[in-house]
Amino acid sequence: MGGPFDETRLDDEHALSGADHTLRPLAEAGARVRREASAAAEAIAAAVTAAAGDDRPRAVVAAGPDSRLLRAVLEPWCPVPFVAWPGPSLPGWAGTLDLVVVLAPQGADSGTASAVAEAVRRGCTLVVACPPRSVVAEHAAGRHSTILPITTGDQLATAVVMLEFLDRLDLGPETDAEAVATALDEVAIDCSPYRDQSVNPAKMLAVVLADSVPIVWGGSVLAARAARRVAESIRRTSGRAALAADAEHLLPVIGAAATRDVFADPFADEGEGDLRPALVILDDGSVDASVREQRGRLVAAAQERRVRVETVTADAGNELARYASLLATGTYAAAYLGVGLDHPTR
Repeated sequence: MGGPFDETRLDDEHALSGADHTLRPLAEAGARVRREASAAAEAIAAAVTAAAGDDRPRAVVAAGPDSRLLRAVLEPWCPVPFVAWPGPSLPGWAGTLDLVVVLAPQGADSGTASAVAEAVRRGCTLVVACPPRSVVAEHAAGRHSTILPITTGDQLATAVVMLEFLDRLDLGPETDAEAVATALDEVAIDCSPYRDQSVNPAKMLAVVLADSVPIVWGGSVLAARAARRVAESIRRTSGRAALAADAEHLLPVIGAAATRDVFADPFADEGEGDLRPALVILDDGSVDASVREQRGRLVAAAQERRVRVETVTADAGNELARYASLLATGTYAAAYLGVGLDHPTR
């Protein structure tokens, strides 16, 4: 079981080695994106060539449980109707005029295989990013089907491959795999376990989170998704509560925080139930007026209740790269929180 947070563990080589199974995959994330993009380049080119003479699809359906990431990227951009359908089937209207895209990083999900088989049966144009030798790939075999080969099992890298395909068909925003990989590499350098806590943004954030209940907010659709993923990582690595939600749901949580007693003993032991919230803002540079308004309300409420505010920023070249940067930084911080708490993870 984990114990009290000990920040000296964040620079302790032995303690960090115990979290290698979490930290190493984070460090290798950029390499996985490059590997998948390179391996799938030929298949993407072939799929684009095959679709070049066809009319634009009536609609794009992203099927399977990983469809939500595609929705976060494509909904503001897709020039045809787009729907994310995470269940083991397809919308009743999907047919030969529609494009079905599926992310299956592991290729073993029976629900995804069912949706893929349904797309083949209905004659949809089907593009699946999955391992070539997998259950999903077997169900995808068909005249109008294309497999974009995936080998690492990485969800983000798999999404990059699919989004590059959709970009080249003018069905999605510009996607640059190298920009995403570079953003991940930069986070890996800045947040490296070998980088001292005083200059390591993820370790510094972990120290803040150790004395609080994190509430994580992202204003744009992609930043909000990153916030949910970061909160999941915090819960998994620390065993503590963490919340990610829209501003309307977080404002009551901030408003319910007791005003800090300036005369309270700062060294007194607090149980987890006594921890105050800390607002973590994931800022991807969105200039949308509604995002600015919601952020202003959250910060004002936090200042009124003397709730600490921490901001994680990303300034990479495109939206997906900024999402990757925010997610990686938050996930590193969650890993270091687990190290400081000596909380066992698998």
